[in-house]
Amino acid sequence: MSTQVLSTAFTPQKGDRVLVAMSGGVDSSVAAALLVDAGCDVVGVTMKLHGDGAEVPDRPCCSLDATSDARRVCETLGIPHYVTNLVDHFGHDVLDDFVQEYARGRTPSPCVRCNTFTKFRDLLDKADAIDARWLATGHYARMGRVGDHAVMLRGLDPAKDQSYFLWGIDRPVLQRLVLPIGGQTKAETREIARRFGLRTAEKIESQDICFVPDGDHVRVIREHLGTDAPALQHGPIRLENGTVVGEHDGFARFTIGQRKGLPGGFGAPMFVVEIIPAERAVVIGPRETLLGRGLEARELNWLYDAPSVGDAVQVQVRNRAKASPATIVRCDGDAIELALEEPIQAISPGQSLVIYDGELVLGGGVIERGMRAAPSRRLPLLAG
Repeated sequence: MSTQVLSTAFTPQKGDRVLVAMSGGVDSSVAAALLVDAGCDVVGVTMKLHGDGAEVPDRPCCSLDATSDARRVCETLGIPHYVTNLVDHFGHDVLDDFVQEYARGRTPSPCVRCNTFTKFRDLLDKADAIDARWLATGHYARMGRVGDHAVMLRGLDPAKDQSYFLWGIDRPVLQRLVLPIGGQTKAETREIARRFGLRTAEKIESQDICFVPDGDHVRVIREHLGTDAPALQHGPIRLENGTVVGEHDGFARFTIGQRKGLPGGFGAPMFVVEIIPAERAVVIGPRETLLGRGLEARELNWLYDAPSVGDAVQVQVRNRAKASPATIVRCDGDAIELALEEPIQAISPGQSLVIYDGELVLGGGVIERGMRAAPSRRLPLLAG
């Protein structure tokens, strides 16, 4: 594929009302500041995602301190600030899915789920409620257009590009979406924050999942499913030929490609290559068994026209991964299969597959499985 994209996006004009999602971090703060500077009628909204008692004070986002920072930034900019309660939606759409995916032996993408089912849909409702034509966020991605249609592009800075997390949002949102900082670097963002005198200019960046600030995802699973959950019970660690070489204390502690916590003494590093929940088994193998030359994804969402069988695209199977060339082998309403020109290591079910045409974000899906051999193109049956 090779789509002609104009980098000039549809943008708000002076006086237009814009709702800005304010996380309390420097990125959303600068997004709001730039829109204020452009003469827009800006309203800041912070999302409350966690119930009472769940806040962690030193978490860079989604905490009481973060909400306070967002409010103070809005005061500095002279714009109103509101808090919207999305606790129930977040719990159902993101937290419950996170727990259930690990219970199925998969590796979820909670930030993608949050953007897809919680943040953007609810923020758009809030924008409609205050007659805001536009919705803005501090994501490092860009908007462009193809004819009269808005499209999403990668962030200009490869080190900060966040388009991987945005593939699941509803396509009509693009016509109203503004991404003010997607064409700059993080250093430039911080410099702008200093220029506006924003208290978030030097604030540290959020790296962990917001509801797992200590990195202990097993604790979250235990709190929701209980200590007797099958995903937290002992089971075998075995080779692909069935030979048992050890025991684990819960397959939810493992993900495809993991090396930590595995038995040694094999003469070469071993990695998790498969998780079989029905048998509570963790299967391990050498590095070469992690290489996939094809993959299947489901739960598809397209931000641009869906590609056709035979199209050449680029794919990304995890954040910060290198884009890899691939060919569409099958694409229908339910699933997509791709053959990879170069093998990709540790393709993990539950993670996101994002499909690009150069800088253009075509869409994506949830990885169902990786394939060690590239799938062959399926030809239609001949009649008669």
